[in-house]
Amino acid sequence: MVEYLLRLALLLPLLGGMIWGSLWLTRWLQTRLGQTPAAGGGRHLQLIETSLIGPGMKLAVVRFHDREILLGCTRQGMVRLSEVETRDTAGPTAENV
Repeated sequence: MVEYLLRLALLLPLLGGMIWGSLWLTRWLQTRLGQTPAAGGGRHLQLIETSLIGPGMKLAVVRFHDREILLGCTRQGMVRLSEVETRDTAGPTAENV
């Protein structure tokens, strides 16, 4: 019984450290890869919002090259439902008034 508790006391912190290290490494790699410019000068695809509408079905709004695209996502695939020009969310400016 003492041997089991000793192994548990040694391996549990080791396992926790390995989990924390892998999560930290994943986060670090994602930020590093996100900062590298893609062909054409930066990231062009951005997920704006998602909404679950049923089991296995969701709506997603993505921004791609100054356009917002509404996608219907199911387990079988994705369908483009609508597409509009990106609207200015900063509000009215002196030029627009």
